[in-house]
Amino acid sequence: MRWRACAPADAPLFVMAMLPVLVLLAALRALPAQDQGAEARAKMDAVLAEQGLRLDLERGLLAMPATVLVRDALLEYLLVGPSGATHESLFLTGVRPSLLNTALLLFDVKPGENARLEETGVSDERGRPQRRVLAPHGDGFLLYAAWREEGELYLYRVEDLVGNTATGRTLRRHRWVYLGSRFAALRAGEPEVFVADVAGNLVNLSFFFQGDTLLTAALDECVEQTIWAPNAWLLPPRGEPVSLIFARQPITALPADWAAGLPEVHTPPPAELPGDGDAGR
Repeated sequence: MRWRACAPADAPLFVMAMLPVLVLLAALRALPAQDQGAEARAKMDAVLAEQGLRLDLERGLLAMPATVLVRDALLEYLLVGPSGATHESLFLTGVRPSLLNTALLLFDVKPGENARLEETGVSDERGRPQRRVLAPHGDGFLLYAAWREEGELYLYRVEDLVGNTATGRTLRRHRWVYLGSRFAALRAGEPEVFVADVAGNLVNLSFFFQGDTLLTAALDECVEQTIWAPNAWLLPPRGEPVSLIFARQPITALPADWAAGLPEVHTPPPAELPGDGDAGR
């Protein structure tokens, strides 16, 4: 676990505010499956629903609200909060990272290993040791984006919404590795904080060695930071709502009640082209 069930007196205010949520979810998760009764599950669902999260442990699904953010610039992140790298993220959410992390831990997900540098044993012409980047690996989730538009349901793997400008194709589909962020003191002498809550970055697309996010892309090519672009042909307009879905196994459809509750995207009508008004005259 990456969080504490109790906090010291000098703990940051956000940790103290999260304690009721953490204690409730931890207590429920510790119960045997047969003892996780309807009342306890209802309480847990209510806590998560207050922040827009929807959980289905049996199906291995978690949904969270987000909006489309960047559609016309290069990307380094898939998902951030308001304090994060909003100029280079595909999606934006108002859900606190520590709450999302707590919900993800209910799936018994184990933290994987982040991208890291490894010495090759070879030096360059100046005698400097050469290093290679090892991609993240380990347990994690498949990520989907879903919404409704003009009566139709749209469900995409998030990789389909990201283009690789080096290959001319989309980001390859894969399992995003769970990191769970970390606790650290941002300044000497200060108490530790949950870094994702402060930095505001939840899911990274390009590699970052600090391990501050909850999930990371895990493909070798994600070492690059200047080749990822939004697939604007498939995305709703900026600011429109979507549901981001974390899945433990591949899905091809959503439960009926989840599908019915998807956010509705409102696309403005196309601008009238010159000469359109003369059609049919």
